[in-house]
Formats: sequence, C-alpha cells, structure tokens
Amino acid sequence: MSKVMIIMNPSSGKEKAEKILPKAEKVLGEMYEKVTVCKTKGEGDATAFAKEACANRFDAVISMGGDGTVNEIVNGLAEQEHRPVFGIIPLGTVNDFARSLGIPLNAEAAIDIIKDREVKKTDIGKINDRYFMNVLAVGPIAEATYNVSVEQKTRLGSIAYFIEGAKAVIKKDPLPLTVEHDQGRWIGNAHLLIATMTNSVGGFEQLAPEAEVNDGKLHTFIIKDLSFPLLLTIIPSLMKGEIKEHEEVEYIQTSKLHLSTTEDIKVNIDGDEGFLLPFQANVLPKHLRLFVPGTA
Repeated sequence: MSKVMIIMNPSSGKEKAEKILPKAEKVLGEMYEKVTVCKTKGEGDATAFAKEACANRFDAVISMGGDGTVNEIVNGLAEQEHRPVFGIIPLGTVNDFARSLGIPLNAEAAIDIIKDREVKKTDIGKINDRYFMNVLAVGPIAEATYNVSVEQKTRLGSIAYFIEGAKAVIKKDPLPLTVEHDQGRWIGNAHLLIATMTNSVGGFEQLAPEAEVNDGKLHTFIIKDLSFPLLLTIIPSLMKGEIKEHEEVEYIQTSKLHLSTTEDIKVNIDGDEGFLLPFQANVLPKHLRLFVPGTA
C-alpha cells in the first residue's frame, strides 16, 4: 500500500495550515492509497514524526510549515535506512529552502507541483550530531536574529533580521575565528561568517547565486568588517550577488568546515539558536529526494 505522511505545524502562516489541509489531503489522496496527517504541538514533534515515517517505510513525507518545521523533518529523515521523498508546502515567513528549489511560495501552487512527481536529489549538512538544509551563521549579527519577534517577522519579513543585525554591528566587536576548510585554514577577526548550501539566506536570494542544492559545497563567506560606512558598500554588493568580490569578504567553497573561537558564542543553524563553538560541519551529498517544479 502506498502511503504519505503530512507533518503540519498548525500555527504556521497565521493558522493558514488548517485552511490548506483539505486541498493537500485531496491531491495526495489521489496519488497515494493512504494519507496520514500528523500535527505538531511542540519542539521535536516533526522530527519524531519523520523518523516514524522512515521506520514504517512511507513513500513520501510532506511538510506544511515554515523553515523550522522543514529543519525538524530533515533531522528525522537524515541518515535513515529508508528515506521517503520529501515535499514542502511553505507556510513560514522566509521559506529559504523552498525558494532555493523553485517551489512556489503560494501554498496551493506548491501542492499542485507535487502532483507532477518531479523529484530532485539535494544535499543536506551535518553539524556535530545535528542536520541542516540551508545555512550556518556565526557572529554578533547571527545572534541578534534571535531577538526578532514573530510579530516583526510577520510585519517586516526579511527586513526584520536586517534591522536587528544592524543594531549588533554598532554594539559589538568582531569575533576571533579559526576556520579550517578543504583548502587549508583562515585565522582572523570577523563580524559574521555565513556558510550556505543554497542561494537563499534570510529571504535574500543573491547571497550565493552560484550555489546549487546538490553541488556538495558549503559556500562560506567571512565578512571581516561591518562598520557602518562599509555596511553601505556591502549591501549593494549583496543585492547584486557580488558580495564575494568585496574587499572585506573572504569566500571559500568547501565540503567540510571546522570553526572555533576563544569567545562564548553559539552557531545559528537554519535560523535557530544552536550550540556553542567549536563545531565540525560537512555536506551529505544528494542525500534527500525532494518534490520540485519541473523547471527546477
């Protein structure tokens, strides 16, 4: 019997999930013989549901939520013996992973693309004993994003992160970092390190325009100085997809990354607070199969 599991965050998209669910059930019911709906109530639920889907050999798992729900499901699917095809119906504020795959941000349109059964293999990352699908960030700016409220994200979207980050630049000194990668080692002070597996970070789709979801690389940007005058020159470079060319940016492509510092600072994992440095990260190439648009 073919079967699919919908893992839904009922609070996503201003409770939009409940309104979209009937269409998702109808479309998936035409594709699979059994549709199981699992609604999350708290942190870790989506991971547990995804592991259950692997153990019971479901054919597909569909996320209905934001990037946080997607991250939890990835942590449930990663390195399991049986990994169902993964589909995303984006209902969050930013939806970076969906953007990078060309999945429509309109939920109903995202459901429609699943009907085509077009599948693409994508990389995920492993950091210590956790997994991620999009980005790692370290520095005062990355920590400042934890101060962004749900209300700010709803009202301002990606700009909310930028506002909190700008405040951190003014108040904080750069961080001493040691970065070990495929080509060697970088040692110095930096305001921000971003290691991304996709072209979309915080809703900005031009940070790493050359990044592909299955290229086996962490596209790593070390931003050494973000004083206010330099910020005014870096922002245009970011918008044009040329930030790696900026004189205050070191750009590294690597399949693995070891990061350490003398400061007490935590890594931001897919937008959420992680653990204190040091960490070891590496790419698991083409590890998951994702439903994508035919043009992706």
